[in-house]
Parts: sequence; C-alpha cells; structure tokens
Amino acid sequence: MAFIENHYSMHKRNYPCILLLLLVLISTHITAQETEFIPAAKAIDHIVAVVNEDVITRQELDEAIKMAIERLQLQGIQLPDQHTLESQVLESIVSKRIQLQHAQEVGLSVSESEIDETVHRIAEQNNLSLQEFFSVLEKDGISFNKFREEIRDEMILARLKEREIKQQVNVTEGEVDNLLRTQETSAVGNDEYRLAHILVLVSEDMNSNQIQQRSQRADMALAKLKEGVEFAQVAAEFSDAADATKGGIIEWRPIAQMGPAFAEMLSSLQPGELTPIVQSPSGFHIFKLLGRRVQEVQTVVIDQTHARHILIKINELTSVNDAKLKIEQLKKRLDHGENFEEIARLYSEDTSASSGGDLGWLSPGDTVPDFERTMNALLPGQISEPVQSQFGWHIIQVLEHRSQDISLDRHRQTARQEIRDRKADVVIQEWLRQLRDQAYIELRLDDDHEH
Repeated sequence: MAFIENHYSMHKRNYPCILLLLLVLISTHITAQETEFIPAAKAIDHIVAVVNEDVITRQELDEAIKMAIERLQLQGIQLPDQHTLESQVLESIVSKRIQLQHAQEVGLSVSESEIDETVHRIAEQNNLSLQEFFSVLEKDGISFNKFREEIRDEMILARLKEREIKQQVNVTEGEVDNLLRTQETSAVGNDEYRLAHILVLVSEDMNSNQIQQRSQRADMALAKLKEGVEFAQVAAEFSDAADATKGGIIEWRPIAQMGPAFAEMLSSLQPGELTPIVQSPSGFHIFKLLGRRVQEVQTVVIDQTHARHILIKINELTSVNDAKLKIEQLKKRLDHGENFEEIARLYSEDTSASSGGDLGWLSPGDTVPDFERTMNALLPGQISEPVQSQFGWHIIQVLEHRSQDISLDRHRQTARQEIRDRKADVVIQEWLRQLRDQAYIELRLDDDHEH
C-alpha cells in the first residue's frame, strides 16, 4: 500500500559504523611516539597505488594511517610495525576505492538531504546541537566538507553491500523452520557470543604453494597468540579481515549465525580460550571467545489497530487544495450516513480501495507518523477528520483495537535475520574478492620508499 512507511534506511542501519567514524575523526591527536609511524611529508605527493583509472597518493595514505593509529590507540592496541600498518591501511583504501568506483558505475548515490539528516542524528547521539557539533569539528581541525564526504562514502558503501545481499541472499521459510528446530534440540542452543577473530584469506586462483604460504602465516599468528601476544595486536599484523586494525572484534551475535561447524567448535570454549586454525573456503580462521550470554526469549505484546481509510493523492494533476476539497466532500457524505466501504471502493486512490479501504491489523510504526497519530486517537467505529500525510489526504476509520502477542513472529523474524546475516557474510566476502580480482591494481609502496 502506497502510504505504508518504508522503515528500511541503509544509513540508519549502519549508524554505529558512522558513529565510530566520528569517534576516530574527533579523537585525541596522536602523540609524538606515534608520529614516527607516519612517513615525513614529501615535497612531491607521490602515487602509492593505482586503482583502475584512479590513484591513491602518499598524502591520502598518511591521513588514513593517522586515523588507524588513533583508532588503535583508543582501543589500547599495540601498533604493528610500520610496513605492516602501511600495507594493511593501503589495502583498505584500495578496497574502498574499488567499491566506490563500482557504486558510481551502477548509479548509486546519496542525496544532500540524506547526509544532512545523518549529520543531525550524529550530533543528537553525542548530545550536541548542530552548531556545537560544528565547533567540535573545527576545534579538532576537521573540515566539515571532508566529514560530509566521509559520511557520504560510508552510506554509499553500506547501500552497495545491501544491494549485493538483496540480489544474492534469499531465506526460505523452510530454512527458518530448520533453524528453530535446531535451536530447540541442539546442545549448542542459541546463546550469544562475543568473539575476536583473525582471517588469513585464500582465493580460488591460488596454487598449492600460495595456499601453503597462507597456512604458514596463520600458523605464525597462532604461535604469537600462544606466546601471550595480545589478540588485537596479532590481528592488526596478520588478519586480512576488514576489521583487522579494529581488534578483529565480532560483537554479540547468536551462535547459530556462525554456521553449524563453527558453532559446535565455539560452544566448547571458555571465555579467553582460542580455537585451533580452522580452514574454510575463504581462508584460515582463528577465534577467541570473549564472552557468552544467554539469549532470553522474551514475550512481546503490542497494541494493534484494525483500520480502513480513503486516500486522495497529491500529484502533478491534483494540488494540495484540490485534494483537500475532494476529501472534505467525501467526509460530508460519510457524515450524512453513506457507507464508508462503498465510498472507499469508488473514490480512494490507494491499492486498498478494492477491499473497501481495509488495511488489516496495523502495528506501531507500520504507517507514517501523521496517519498513526490520528488513528491512535480514534475509538472503534469513529471516523477521523481529513488528515494530511506525505501521500495526500486521508479519512480514517478505526474498526477495532487489540493487544497481540507477537513473540512467535518476532522469534521467526530473528531467526530469519540470523540466517540472512550468515549468508551475507559469505556473499560480501566473495563479492569483494571478485571486485578486486577484476580491477587493475598497481601497488607502489616499495617505489615510494625509494624516494
């Protein structure tokens, strides 16, 4: 139905990522000890990588290294050696550049108003007015335009990945049924786990010698962990995962989301323990269990409303005033006792017209705010005055209110999301590998060091 609100918003879903970006951007300045990791400024801004027809400069790399150092320092993670840090940060820039180029090719973009909304939300989350937020950025020497560009990039990347997930990931009701049955009968259960991980990637085009070298790299990482080196430090040095310089942390997620093989292995660990090296099609994994908690099944009861409506749309042919005049005329006919259902069938411009304007049972958030506020104020049988929303002018009639236990629906929803997230992890990893394989990439770090 046209007036039902679309709740899904990519930048809202990825809001924690944007907040982390803010945290890094306005974090404390790096210390003198840390600056030794950043090469001295050069008279000429050398090219350190070529990505298709684009280039990455030494200045860009240095700025990204500075941010990575600040992030590691905020998390209390010991810095890897300069070469490792440079290589990992450059690889992350290359990956981001490839994705942004692909987004441009497929026509993905973010509007200025969407960026404005996100900036407002970030300011609110930090308990700052917009002006105070600008002052914080200015005080820390951060260009507001640069900040907006970072926000734009993060939103585009999130939408690009979601686009790929929508195209490739499908969850059937049978899969949901199977997961729920497994959770009921499995000894693993459905507890939530917080993990740290290291991933040493392999690709399909690697020969046996290259795969053996990757295996040895994973062995070296595990050996360091067993020697007592901090996991975050080893992840920063050895992991190929996108979160390598962020400690390799996988925040709380249901164990079932990890897949049967990983779930069984992780369920036997105690907090602080490591897994052996585990091989999967994507590479070699090492996990550390940071915490485990019981995922409680909660009873969820919500208030629902059975309603119907008549909609006169506002568009190129019908102005706001014309739509309002039409809806007022229909309201007069209803006031004189004409049948709501018949009027809706004849005049409503919503897809619900064929069913007499019947919208079925509506839950909180199913409709746009103006519609919902008016609907919630009505008693059963009562008809509203004309109310305007972004879609046009409505007349609403409430048929019935009820409290509904949606625990089972919510449980299935959660299971569906767990399956989707698990599949999405695999899809995105493979998609990123394919994007990189298809791109022309020339790394010039070694040449740059000779200057």
